[in-house]
Amino acid sequence: MLPLLGELRELVASRLAAFPRREAPPAPGVRRAAVTVCVLEDDAGVPYTILIRRSPHGRNAGQWALPGGRLEDGEGPAEAALRELAEETAVRGVEVAGLLDDYVTDSGFAITPVVAFGGRQRPVADAREVASVHAVPLERFLAPGVPRWTAAGLLQMPLGPSIVVHAPTGAILWQFAEVALRGRDLRVFDVAQPEWTRT
Repeated sequence: MLPLLGELRELVASRLAAFPRREAPPAPGVRRAAVTVCVLEDDAGVPYTILIRRSPHGRNAGQWALPGGRLEDGEGPAEAALRELAEETAVRGVEVAGLLDDYVTDSGFAITPVVAFGGRQRPVADAREVASVHAVPLERFLAPGVPRWTAAGLLQMPLGPSIVVHAPTGAILWQFAEVALRGRDLRVFDVAQPEWTRT
């Protein structure tokens, strides 16, 4: 059973502060990006995080993702992640709790996951970039069978009816569940991506 949102925010922030995150060093051809693992609460006070489905057009068409994108010139990861969060879901005024490990994708992005809390807001999908926004209760991350592995050794995060998330997003969410929610130590830099996510 997870604590109430205020207590949870303090607990997650303390766990992330104590977590020696790994930052991907600069490398030729690697572009920087950031995503937000954004925790909100519904009308009943149940904490959840935002998961989006990308628009059927453009990069990563139709894939499950966290709100995020490339860093613009002069931006840090947290600044970029929160800008993208606001652009893609209209969620603003969030409080950053900490960062998880950078995940370097097969397509050449070093993604910095930013964990943030935003209280009681209603996400709204940006019509240009986001097909839909989904609320995943945090308890779902702690459910039996999450994560699971395919016969080919690929990570799957089954987070709801018809929601099965693979790396890189699945790897980031697995680390969030283990480090931020369970207080464990987990690295996910070697979690393989399915071939169809490498766009």
